[in-house]
Amino acid sequence: MNTRIQGCFVAITGASSGIGEKIAIECAKQGAHLILLARREERLAQLAEKIKNDYGVSSHYYPLDVQNLDSIQHVFTTIQKEIGQIDVLVNNAGFGIFNNVQDATMDEMKNMFEVNVYGLVACTKMVLPAMIERKKGHIINIASQAGKISTPKSSLYSATKHAVLGFTNSLRMEVKNSNIYVTSVNPGPIKTDFFTIADKQGNYVKNVERWMLDPNKVARKIVHSMFTPKREINLPGWMNAGSTIYQVMPRLFERMAGKAFLKK
Repeated sequence: MNTRIQGCFVAITGASSGIGEKIAIECAKQGAHLILLARREERLAQLAEKIKNDYGVSSHYYPLDVQNLDSIQHVFTTIQKEIGQIDVLVNNAGFGIFNNVQDATMDEMKNMFEVNVYGLVACTKMVLPAMIERKKGHIINIASQAGKISTPKSSLYSATKHAVLGFTNSLRMEVKNSNIYVTSVNPGPIKTDFFTIADKQGNYVKNVERWMLDPNKVARKIVHSMFTPKREINLPGWMNAGSTIYQVMPRLFERMAGKAFLKK
């Protein structure tokens, strides 16, 4: 039980499905009030209703496409007027497409950076001034092990997640004296609908399915970390150990893990 978030307002982007939906439900279990953000309004409405009925907390929802920076400004300004403070922001919205650089389109590159990086930064900027003024807040950015270990066919996706990690680490230092926590979440593959876009042929899922993470367990770890000075959440542990070795001995690691890198 995380009593630290009881009565707090938690905003989650990409909340209509997958890990975002699981985080929202877990927060509601702990007594937090939800602000659900995603493109699919009907799914948001259903989730908000479920949360209010099952857990007795308030659950607000706003349609938001984080690829649209003007929409981000409008929605967060509306939230500030209608609800007030956001205590925790979970930047979860994101997507990937597994493709070789040669085959990737410029639109794929543009869209991934606009959603995974620019949208994340813009949402953060919308909540940061009030958090600094109150000297209270927590920003949680969902990155990926792909931001630590680059693999073939994920060059553009990995680049966006490297950017998220760089941004998160710098932000943590910038707000160190403002009592604001900043956490990056670096999971390996999770059993969600992420792969319906990323892995359209299903080859990657078929190869790694037995190692895929349970989204409910991932959500619980994320919610348990709220309002704690947790720097990173790395899952699974063995994959994070691999990323540590990769940083120290990249050439040896690439040689030893070459076949695993080609699972896509």
